[in-house]
Amino acid sequence: MESEEGATVVCAHAHQEEAAAAAEAAAAMKEAGGGGKRRRKQQRKQGGGGGGRKKYALVSYHELPEYMKENEFILNYYRSEWPILNAVLSLFSWHNETINIWTHLLGFMLFFGLTLVHLGQYFPQVADLIGHLSWPISKVAENVSSNIGDVLSGAAMFIQTNPTLVSYGAAVTSQTTRWPFFVFLAGAMFCLLSSSACHLLSCHSHSLNLFLIRLDYTGIAVMIVVSFFPPIYYIFQCEPHWQVVYLSAITAAGVGTVYALMSPRLSAARYRAHRALLFVGMGLSGVVPAVHAAAVNWHEPARNVTLAYEGAMAVSYLVGTAFYLTRVPERWRPGAFDLAGHSHQIFHALVIAGALAHYGAAIVFLKARDEMGCPAS
Repeated sequence: MESEEGATVVCAHAHQEEAAAAAEAAAAMKEAGGGGKRRRKQQRKQGGGGGGRKKYALVSYHELPEYMKENEFILNYYRSEWPILNAVLSLFSWHNETINIWTHLLGFMLFFGLTLVHLGQYFPQVADLIGHLSWPISKVAENVSSNIGDVLSGAAMFIQTNPTLVSYGAAVTSQTTRWPFFVFLAGAMFCLLSSSACHLLSCHSHSLNLFLIRLDYTGIAVMIVVSFFPPIYYIFQCEPHWQVVYLSAITAAGVGTVYALMSPRLSAARYRAHRALLFVGMGLSGVVPAVHAAAVNWHEPARNVTLAYEGAMAVSYLVGTAFYLTRVPERWRPGAFDLAGHSHQIFHALVIAGALAHYGAAIVFLKARDEMGCPAS
């Protein structure tokens, strides 16, 4: 009996050990399966595996890689190291760059439309295209002009009433060449589009971030340079040596600025003030030709109008730069302006306002030069 009881106890222990071993094996398999699921999930997050496109989550400032830490007062809603397709599609979602992207993208569309309108005066094909789009363009122009005052309405008046221009789509004979005006429009479009691309796609990778930031800086420098072309060309049209002096000087300054900003060191966040001062210095260099032009044209009736436009442009750019440097208002309440109202968005809006003011001045310069011409030598 004792031997039978002992055998029973031994068998029970054996069964318990087998059950424990089986439980451990099942747990190990479950853990391995769970780990596999976690690995597959991580792979999908990193862009690997199938199952369709993954929606990437927005992250906080502290979760960003160092190269993306630009503004410590914007705390959340960042895109970090997203695939290109996800970054492009984020154009239609809310994050802390959405308004930055759209302000300059809409600005680009506006200047593109203005360029088409002016090209339509010289090229029948462009005029035909605008004719097909005349209703939506007229509605957009009506809405925009109601918001920006007389800048675009003055342009429309000039286009319709300038005696040197004939009907829409026909050839135009004018005393004054238009290429400096179109150089300005092209430079403005390049600046606005490169800025939008930078804000949209710089969340992809470090290398693309650095490239797009340099492109953005180049666009700013180009816009500053080309802004000098209409006023200097048309004001000094009868004194071409001053055209050469001033346009060569600002072009050289622009090239030097772009060359300096190609340094990765100057792309770092801590050098934002240095970058801003380079651009401000380029813009303020226009004081010299401006004073010269005011003295030369002191009795011209258009002088006060152009000075008002150019003054509005200068104030817009300088105030926008002040917001950019001080990071107001997000500095006062970190996190409160993450999505809307932060300094860079205000800066973008003021850049558009300044560019439109300069566009209005260029229209006045064109009209005045068409009417006056140059005295016979």
